[in-house]
Amino acid sequence: EMRLVESGGGLVQAGGALRLSCAASGFPRGLDDYAIGWFRQAPGKERGGVSCLNWSERSTDYADSVKGRFTISKDASENTVYLQMNNLKPEDTAVYYCASVYDDCDDYNYTMHELGIWGQGTQVTVSS
Repeated sequence: EMRLVESGGGLVQAGGALRLSCAASGFPRGLDDYAIGWFRQAPGKERGGVSCLNWSERSTDYADSVKGRFTISKDASENTVYLQMNNLKPEDTAVYYCASVYDDCDDYNYTMHELGIWGQGTQVTVSS
């Protein structure tokens, strides 16, 4: 069974940092043809894309609201994707999810919602 498990959320003050992890398991042919994305959903808002990584090409994509503050990366030996979040703001407060799709990051906000495998989410709270 293909699974994604997020971890690393928590409570942090504005200006602080957190690193989220997304551990992938059960992918029978590995992750080379997959994209892994991070999404977030704040109370009362729709879930939206934050960042995406093409596993084999290492190319990345970021939402404008997090560019320069968040960095997506991977550890291939651990089948894990990280989201390093720096200079956090109260508006970054949300449940963060990772997702994967057998595709690239093009239009990942659509493809992952339609076809993706999702983790259970991890709460990030940024206090002012």
